[in-house]
Amino acid sequence: MKLTILGCGTSTGVPVIGCGCKVCTSTEVRNRRLRSSVFIEVLDACGVLRNILVDTSVDLRIQALRAGFTRIDSVIFTHPHADHIHGIDDLRIFNVIQKSSIPCYGDGATLGRVKLLFGYIFNEDKKDGWKPQLSLSTIDGPFDLFGLTITPINIQHGNNMIYGYRFGDVAYLTDCSGVPTESLELLRGLKVLVLGALRKNPHFSHLSLDQAIELAEKLKADRTIFTHLSHGLDYAKDAHLLPAGIEFAYDGMEIEG
Repeated sequence: MKLTILGCGTSTGVPVIGCGCKVCTSTEVRNRRLRSSVFIEVLDACGVLRNILVDTSVDLRIQALRAGFTRIDSVIFTHPHADHIHGIDDLRIFNVIQKSSIPCYGDGATLGRVKLLFGYIFNEDKKDGWKPQLSLSTIDGPFDLFGLTITPINIQHGNNMIYGYRFGDVAYLTDCSGVPTESLELLRGLKVLVLGALRKNPHFSHLSLDQAIELAEKLKADRTIFTHLSHGLDYAKDAHLLPAGIEFAYDGMEIEG
């Protein structure tokens, strides 16, 4: 299995529009962050390469062009905030390429919000024109995709409970402000943990850098990568703040799981 960081930025992306801070004006390419999403490649039982997209970022078109993928076999949603779902219309070109509908998975609240916000996709009016062809499936426990066991992990995001996911020995917890005790047990023995760490200062609905480090040290993954980064974190200049075994993500980063 290979996981690619398509985007490691927070909801504004980095650089932030109109911002002249040192990170937003940096020449360090790893400080340029599209909105958070990951792409997973796995071989199925027949040896066919399958592609799983986690969240339809508002930057999906740019991410697909940059990464060079032309097929999406399924989509998994973490939660229904704009930066994680508003690129959904760009799925339609994959329908054309693949000549099939794309299965999408998420919890009931997330899929309900998707159906509400993008009603044109799911109504039967053919006059709506060219639109994505998607099939939605609600998940509330571990499931299998292409031979890969995927376990949804309940995590806190402010006042909301959303999903992170465990893919074999790799976990992806993006918009996270806390992890319930019962979820901690589902995150033991990880080879790789991809975890949200928004900024140095505290935030209501995201882990700060210090909080993310504390959680990472509790989970003891072999390797931890911080994502969903704001312009409050500089890839190179703030690297010294990270303990051994922890690093910042960057767009295009490839992780073998």
